[in-house]
Formats: sequence, structure tokens, C-alpha cells
Amino acid sequence: MEYARRFEAIVVEWDGSVAAGPDEDLAEIRGQVEAACAAGLHLAVVGGTDVGVLDSELGARPGGPGRLLLAPAGPAGTPGRDEVVYEVGPDGPQPVPRSTGRDGDDAVASWLGALGVPPGQVLVVDGAVDHPRLGDLLADQVERRRRGELPDVDVTPGWTLTVDTIDPEHERARAALLTIADGSIGSTGCPTFRHPSSAPRVMTANVYDESGPATHLLHAPVWYLVDGDPTAGHGLRRVLDLRTGLLHETTAPGGYRSVRFSSLHRPGTVALRAVHPGTAHPSARLFEMPDDREAAEETVEPGEHAVCLTASEGGGLAAAALERVGGAAPGLRERVAVYLTDAGSLPDLASARAAAREVAGLGFERLLGEHRQAWAARWDDADVVIDGDDEMQLAVRAALYHLFGACADHGEAAVGARGLSGPAYAGHVFWDSDVFVLPAMTATHPESARAMLEYRVRRLAAARAAAQEEGRRGARFPWESATTGRDVTPTFARDLTGHIIPIRTGQLEVHIVACVAWAASHYVEWTGDLEFAAGPGRTLLVETARYWASRIRSDARSGHIYGVIGPDEYHEPVDDSAFTNVMARWNLRRAAQVVREHPDGDPVDEREIERWLALADRMYDGYDPATGIYEEFAGYHSLEPLLATRVLPRRPMPADLVLGAERLHRSQIVKQADVLMLHHLVPSEVEPGSLVPNLDFYEPRTSHGSSLSPAIHAVLMARVGRPDEALETLRMAADIDLRDTTSTTAGGLHVATLGGIWQAVVLGFCGVRPRGEALHVDPCLPRDWNALDVRVRFRGARIGVRVDARTVTVTADRPLQVFVGQTGARVGTQSVTFDREDR
Repeated sequence: MEYARRFEAIVVEWDGSVAAGPDEDLAEIRGQVEAACAAGLHLAVVGGTDVGVLDSELGARPGGPGRLLLAPAGPAGTPGRDEVVYEVGPDGPQPVPRSTGRDGDDAVASWLGALGVPPGQVLVVDGAVDHPRLGDLLADQVERRRRGELPDVDVTPGWTLTVDTIDPEHERARAALLTIADGSIGSTGCPTFRHPSSAPRVMTANVYDESGPATHLLHAPVWYLVDGDPTAGHGLRRVLDLRTGLLHETTAPGGYRSVRFSSLHRPGTVALRAVHPGTAHPSARLFEMPDDREAAEETVEPGEHAVCLTASEGGGLAAAALERVGGAAPGLRERVAVYLTDAGSLPDLASARAAAREVAGLGFERLLGEHRQAWAARWDDADVVIDGDDEMQLAVRAALYHLFGACADHGEAAVGARGLSGPAYAGHVFWDSDVFVLPAMTATHPESARAMLEYRVRRLAAARAAAQEEGRRGARFPWESATTGRDVTPTFARDLTGHIIPIRTGQLEVHIVACVAWAASHYVEWTGDLEFAAGPGRTLLVETARYWASRIRSDARSGHIYGVIGPDEYHEPVDDSAFTNVMARWNLRRAAQVVREHPDGDPVDEREIERWLALADRMYDGYDPATGIYEEFAGYHSLEPLLATRVLPRRPMPADLVLGAERLHRSQIVKQADVLMLHHLVPSEVEPGSLVPNLDFYEPRTSHGSSLSPAIHAVLMARVGRPDEALETLRMAADIDLRDTTSTTAGGLHVATLGGIWQAVVLGFCGVRPRGEALHVDPCLPRDWNALDVRVRFRGARIGVRVDARTVTVTADRPLQVFVGQTGARVGTQSVTFDREDR
């Protein structure tokens, strides 16, 4: 085994021959163990049958950031397979319960996994192989950290995104793909040196600025650029480790190397360690200001830089950075920075400087360790394992990684259409957040889903005011939202020919109202959060129902909604959009149900509830019982019956580029899932058995001109038992960012697509859906997949589901009712295996 490199953990068998040779003193080993842990190395000592004896022999009392584990042999004599192991701190050994949901892992592997240490970065030392003395191994690891040696890249398949060289044509898209983010700030993955093709950016969450007529996320000073050209002409490689959120940058062997991260444990904190060939030189400035921005306040001192930026929409940011160059190694550079952001008031520059100094005092290794541990906890709740499809394995993990980085998990989370990875759509919040991103967060990290809903709750007053301005009741949420909750949709744009075209989505795409209500209901369905359900969630449903009740117009037979734009934005305005009408109907019924379930909230008169239900029952939805098809909007069936599969050279593709806007408007080609979204979001509101005819009718007519579309089609194809078609369509969704097939990723990653990828795999192929207090699983795997493992959280339980060709195995960390097909069982801490029913 190669010992001459940095490891993140050492597992050692404590049997005398390995632990202490004839020339080794236990007191010396004790001191070296404590020093190694202080340097950030994790150490697991296994052996013996009694933790007291093991502890008395070793006697170490480390203070971290590295951890020490004692793992006595289990009942079968296998080291580390006991149910309980012991972590040692200043106060001695404390039991650590074995992690649940990790069948087949021993306790030591489970402990290391929870610390974010992959197997390839663990050195196992036992008596079966020749090895250096333990003291020498520990001293070597301490010295490597003292010199600032970088952690290795985890090369486990399915966990890394790699970009070689700089391709000027695609650099900005690749930098977006390599973004590191923590829910508070996002830093694009440009090289650390300046290059003409790069556009380094740091995006702030929730803080918006105004430039001319447009409101956009505040662009922050860039923290990760170093002076000069450290590549010196050598080739460049960047590797993003999705497991740990580390971005590695290297040149030719012996050249420049760096690693950087945005702390998931301390959002707003970033760190860089770089090793230069020769000598590293101090940077003149540690921040590069955004274009056309001047600091409200700035201080620049040797090794320290602090700056404030104000936002015209209120609030702003204060950021401070510290840098250390040289020291234990002349080529070493370490930089930390802290960003304090506030949407309401400008943070204090002195506070940012104090925070940066505090973080710098913790040291790079401690920051790295806690960041890895935070990522390990996220993956423990959310990982998806696909056996048999390496490409889709990487795609779904990349999707989850970037979703986690885009979503804060406290306060409020304004998740824009491109997250924190780029400036497109100005960081505005659309229905993408409520319908595509929130479901993935609800089932993997519900704290983020709650923060996303809090963004809507805090803007309810603005939504009420918008409804009043229309002469209506209730709340009218905006199509594009920023700081205040007022609509910030642009009113015009220029097409490819330079002509001005009006944008009317802000006026007419009102289905967002029901989508906000759906998001609140979906969150409650998955989490069982009764406090939210009876409080803010109830209010959201009531106020949105009131909007629809004042918007619907009734004739002698039916209720109608006129003059809207549905998800298919190729046709506008339209009357009786099936999607808008049915979502409004669902909203009215769900609000009535919630008010009756939670009668103690703000009073709602029973007559108002009855009116909601009567309006819902009369709502026109365009359904034709003879064909089983919902007409997308009134008059759609009279349009030119073009098929996207025949007139477009490929999909996805904006159909107006081929047909022109006028002919497209007169045709049946649709932009994205519209009617089909009803079968996905509110299947109880559509006619039983109507999914297949609508899928067969609308899918060939869909251009997938929106990145939101392919993944939802994949969900529905899997649900009707067409998994191979679903997989082909899902690959279309994955390629939008991974291969930049629409040439739009330079503006940032499509977070709705990322959420859709997760939905296609977990809700579609795995078939996981809640029904009341029970979780239902109805899988349908593609032929290319041998097995699928997913992890979700439901009603406070952490759940693992494994599907293969013949069985479904479910594990939960608390009792839970689970149904696979028609077979139900109470699942607890022991796995339950079901036979799969043939479709």
C-alpha cells in the first residue's frame, strides 16, 4: 500500500503488534493521536472486547477537529461490528449509536461515512501487512497538514464532475456546472486565475438590486481569484466532488493546485487552499468587485480586505476576507471569506471583519471537516443509487448537489430559476420553485422546503394588494417575484431579429396562485407539519381560494376563467386553460377541506366554503369523455394539427425558431407539459384512466421548448408502465445542463430541471408517493437498470427503498405503514421485503 500521501482517516487494529512496536512507547502514541486529531485526521481504533480496557491502554483525550473512535469487537469477534462504538473527546468515551438505513456497513464505516470520509481516503492498518510504525504514520499525516497538503479528490464513480482545459465557447456553462454554493451564496467554478473566457461570479441569495428597469440578485465581490497566471501554460483540470462539495483545480504534475468550498455548515463562509510551484506571493486585493459597482465602504490592508455593497431594493452585503501566504511551506496560500447578507438593512463592515477573523482562527482543517460532515448528513437523507446506468447516476447526484446548494434551510429561501449558479432570469422566483424544486426538498431536506414556503408567506401582504389592484379578493402571487413580492416580470424583450415583443406572462400567467397553494399542501402531505398546516399553510390556501372565487365567471352551465396564459406559453391569451381551471378547482376544494380540518384559524364563514365547493363543481375543464382528452384551452382542437415530432428537426427545441411565432400560435404544438401537468400534480382532479390518452395525444405535440418539460413527461411515462421511453426522455432533461444542449447553461443551471430529474427517478421510476399517513411504492424500472436505491424523509421518518427486478425492500428508522402495490406492512427499524407485482 502507498503510505506517502494524505489520508483523511486511519483505521488501526489495536493488537500490540500494530499499535505499538517494541520501540514504541504508549505515552508517545497517545500524544501523537491527540496531535493527529488536532490536525484534522480521524482515527478509529478497533480490537479487544471492552471499551474500558481499550481506552485505558490508549488514554488519548483529543479536542478535535479530528475524531477518535474506539470500536470493540462485536459478539462474533469482528472488530467494529458491535451495535455501539465509542467516540472519545476531552471527557472520555461516549457511545455512538450505529447509523440506521445502512445495511451491510459496519459501525466504523458508518461512522466514517457520517464524517464525509469516502473509503478511498481511509488507510487501514492491521497485522496482515507490512506498514510503518503507527507513530510514524501519525507524524507524517500531521506534517502533511502543517505544510498545507491538499485533500485528495474522491474518484469514486458517480461522484465527480470533471472539466479539462478551458474551452472558450463553453467555459461559462462549465463554470456554472462547477458552482459551489451553500444556500446563502454561490460561487461559479471559474479558474482561480483570470482568463478572457471566464466570467467569475458570486451570487447572493434573497438580496436583490436594481439596474435600470430590471431587478436582479445582487452580484457580490468575487473572493477566489489569485494574482498572476499560476498555470504557467500547463493544462488545467477542475474536478467537483459532489459528495463533499469540494472543487479541486490542478495543472500539470508539480504545478499549481487548489481546493475551495462554500461551507454547508456555515452558510456564507468560503475557503481556499492553494499550493503554488515555488513561492506564493501575497495578493494586492482579495476581492474583485462586480462590474460597474462601487463599494459603499471598503478597507484594504495586507492580508485582509473588507467591502460593503448596498442594494437598491433594500439591504445589501458586507464581506471580509483574510489570506495567509507561506508559513510552513513557501508555496502555500490559504484564504477564508465571510459574506453577511440582509435583504432589509446593510450589514456592518466591522461585523464581517470580526466574523472572518473568527473563522480564520478555526483553521482550514476544522472548516473542511465540518463542511464534509454537513454534506454527509445531506446525502445520508437523500442519496440515489442507480445500478446499471453510470450516466444517469451522475446526473441525479449532480441534480441533488446543486439543489442543496441553491436552497437555504432557515429563514426564507428565494430560489430563483437558475439558483445561485448564474444571472439568467435575474434570480427571480417563478413557479419553478414551488412545483419543481420544493418537492425534492420536501422529501430530502424539509427544512429547505419550509424556508421556501416562508418566502411566500412573508409576501402574502403584497399578494393581497395585487389582488385588490385587480379588483379581486384574496391573494394574487406574482409570476416573477423578488424582494417585495410585487411582480417584477419584464414587460418586453427583443427577439433574435432585434424586434421588440411584449411579455404578458406577468399579467396573465395566473396559475402561479394555485401552484403556491399546491406547494403548501404538498409540504404538509409529506411532512405532517401540523403547525404549518393549521397556521401559514391554511392562510395560503384560504387566500388563494378567495382569489379564484373572485376570478371565476359563471354562465348558465359552467364556471370559466378568461384571458390567461397556461404553462404552454406558445398560445396567449387563452380562455378556459385546462391547467388553470383544474388547478383553481383543486385549490378551492383543498382550501375547503383544510378549513374544516383546522377550524381554529382565522374565521371562514361556512357559506364561503360552500360557495367554493359549488364553484369547483361547476368549473369547466375541457374534458371529452368520448376521447378521454382534455382540450388544452377553448378552441385548441381547431388549430392546425401539427406534430412537433414531425416538423421539428430535434427536441428539445423552441418551435418558434422553426415555424415562426405566427404559425406556431395557430398550431397545436405546445411548449411544455401543460394538460399533462395536471396528471402529475393533482391526479385526483382528473378523470380516472385519462393519463394514457392525454400522454399519447400531447407528447408528440410538445417541443420541450422549456427545460421544465422533459422530466415531467418521464415521470408520467414511468407511471403508465413505459420506463424505457421515460428513461430516454429523462436523458433529454439531464443533458440540458450536463451537455448544454440548449446553449443556455452559461446563464446558470436550470434548477427546475434538476428538481424534475429527482422527481422522475424517485416519484416516477421508484413510484414513491404518500397517501395520508402511509407511503406507497409502485416501481417501474427501465430494462437497463439492475436496481434502484433511494432515500427520502416522510412524516419524520428516514426511509430507504431498494427496488430490483423481483423485490422491493423498505427500511425506516421508526414505525411506518408502507404499501407496495396492494400489499401493506408495518415497517420499523428492520427491513421489510415485498415481492414485486407484475404490471
